[in-house]
Amino acid sequence: MSITHRSEFPELLEALASENLPHLATLGRRERRTAETRVRLFRSAMRLFAQRGFQNVTVEDITEAADVGKGTFFNYFESKEQVLSVMGEIQLGKVRDVLARAEAGKQPIRTVLRDMFHRIAEEPGRSPDMTRALISTFLASPPIRSTLAANLAEGRRMVARMLELGQKRGEVGPSLKPELLARQSQQAIMGTLLLWSLRGDERLENRLDESFQHFWRAASVNQESNR
Repeated sequence: MSITHRSEFPELLEALASENLPHLATLGRRERRTAETRVRLFRSAMRLFAQRGFQNVTVEDITEAADVGKGTFFNYFESKEQVLSVMGEIQLGKVRDVLARAEAGKQPIRTVLRDMFHRIAEEPGRSPDMTRALISTFLASPPIRSTLAANLAEGRRMVARMLELGQKRGEVGPSLKPELLARQSQQAIMGTLLLWSLRGDERLENRLDESFQHFWRAASVNQESNR
């Protein structure tokens, strides 16, 4: 059974990413209900996964926590594993939005990439428990890991495109390989989230800023000129 199902409504991607779902104001009533139900099921599932472990949570547990019927669950997802597809939708939607901003050329690539670091960390960074639950759940199943790998690969392609734009605009070192830098950006974000989730006593925003500064020093044209 596939767990790579995408939302029926592409415009929901950014709406799903927000705590207060402000973007829902631009959607129709039916689409807004779809977004709200999907994200409610996702967040209810993640709370349960954090508390009990992925294998110990049933669809019935998720629907009870989300206060929806079991039939409603299967209107949106084929299995509890597929609930995790919402995370992929959230993250890829954010990266697409950041790429569009980079292509518009109204902000420095450095500013756009720094914002991406923080936006990618929003959903898993809601709590250390959430981050640990996501990591352990994604690693628990080969199909889930496969979906994660595919999402990361798509994200890397978009980040590499941003870095290529940075090279053309003289912000990113021209001899650097955008694909490798894109991978390093993912490692920086994921590594920061992991270490923060283990300690949980530091401000995630500060840790992300530190990680971005290290990444940008490696990527910027000014740093390359000093090598």
